[in-house]
Amino acid sequence: MDPRKNPYTPNAGARPPVLVGRQDELDAFEILLDRLRAGRSEQSMIITGLRGVGKTVLLSEFRASAIDRNWLVIEVEIAKHDNEQFRNILAREVRKTLFAIAPRTKWVGNLKRAARVLKSFTVTVDPQGTLTANLGVEPLEGEADSGALDADLTDVLVALGEAAAQHNQGVVLLLDEIQFLTRLQLEALIAAIHKTVQRQLPITLTAAGLPQLAELAGEAKSYAERLFRFPAIGKLSDSDARQALIEPAYASGVRFSDAALNTATDFTDGYPYFLQEFGQASWNLSEGPEINAADARMAKTEVEEKLDSGFFKVRHDRTTELELAYLRAMAELGPEPHLAGAVAELLGRTSRQCGPIRSKLIEKGLLYTPEHGLAAFTVPQFDRYLIRTIPALTVPDVRLR
Repeated sequence: MDPRKNPYTPNAGARPPVLVGRQDELDAFEILLDRLRAGRSEQSMIITGLRGVGKTVLLSEFRASAIDRNWLVIEVEIAKHDNEQFRNILAREVRKTLFAIAPRTKWVGNLKRAARVLKSFTVTVDPQGTLTANLGVEPLEGEADSGALDADLTDVLVALGEAAAQHNQGVVLLLDEIQFLTRLQLEALIAAIHKTVQRQLPITLTAAGLPQLAELAGEAKSYAERLFRFPAIGKLSDSDARQALIEPAYASGVRFSDAALNTATDFTDGYPYFLQEFGQASWNLSEGPEINAADARMAKTEVEEKLDSGFFKVRHDRTTELELAYLRAMAELGPEPHLAGAVAELLGRTSRQCGPIRSKLIEKGLLYTPEHGLAAFTVPQFDRYLIRTIPALTVPDVRLR
C-alpha cells in the first residue's frame, strides 16, 4: 500500500494516530489543574515507565490539556547538566513565562517582583546577567541569591506562582527524562514545589522518566511520596493493542485479519512503540485492503531487523565489554528482575565485584532497581535482542577488584 498514506507513527515522542490505554492519567491531570485553579491542593504526577511506552507522548497530551485551560507551560527535556547549566535552563524558561503572563510595560506588583527575583537568580549564575539583560529590573536583594540551589529555586517558583495567581493564570512545569537530574537538582525541585503547595499557588510539576524515579524522589526528600503520585505506565492490554492497530487502518479502508493481529500482539507484547513500528511495516508490505497473516510475518522480520539495528543497538553501543557481559548474563536469566548475586554467579564473580558494573548500567539508564537487590532492563525485550545477537554468554578476561 502507499507509504504516503501510512497512518502509523514510530517516532520518538510522536503521538500515535489513536491514543489508547492512558485515559486514567489524562483524567488525573485535568483534575489536578482544575483543583489547583480552585485553590485546592492535589498531588501532582511523576509518570514512570520503560522505554517506548509513551511517556513523552503523555506529557505532550498534558501540555495540550493545560493550554486548553489557559495554563502556561514550561517544557524541558532534562539532560545531564551541572548545576549552573540547570539554573540557566530554568531561568530562561521562567523568563519566557513572565513575558507570557504580561508584556513588560504591564509588570506591576507580584509580576514585577517575580522579575526581580529571577534577575537575582540569574545574576547568581552569571555576574553579567546576560539571560535577564532585557528584563529592565534590578535584582531583589536577599531573594534567590544565596547560591544554594534549593533555596534559590524555591524563591523563584514561589514568586512565579504568586505572579501567575495575580493574573488568574497557572504554570505547569513539564519535565521529561527527569531521572537525569542529579540528586541535588531533584531535591531542589521537590523542595520548591513543596513550598508552592504550602502557599496554595497555581504552579505544579508533572514529570516523566524511568521506573527508578519513585525511589530517587523518596531518597531526595522523604515527603515526596505525599507530594506526588507515581503512576506507572506500561504495555497495553490485548484489546487496547489491537485497537491501536485496527482503528488507524480502518479509517483508511484497510483491515487486519485476525491472524495478523495475533502475530502483531504476540510479537510486540503490547508495547506502544513496537506497535507503531509493526503497523507501519505491515502497511507498507501489504497490497491491501487486508493486512493478512503473510504480511504480518514479513512485518515481524522487518521490524525485528530495524529494532536490532537502531532501538536496541544504540543502547548496546553505549556499553563497555564488561557491562555488555553483565547485561547478557541478565538476559540468560530471563526478562524479569534479577538478584545481583544470581547475575554475578553466572559471570563467575561476586556481587561486590560486579557492583560497580551494575551501578554504571543504572546510571546509563539501561537498568533500574524495582526493589532492593533486584535489577531489571529499562528497555522492553532487550533480553531477546541480547540473546539473538550474542548467542553464547562469555565472560571477558578482565580482572575485577
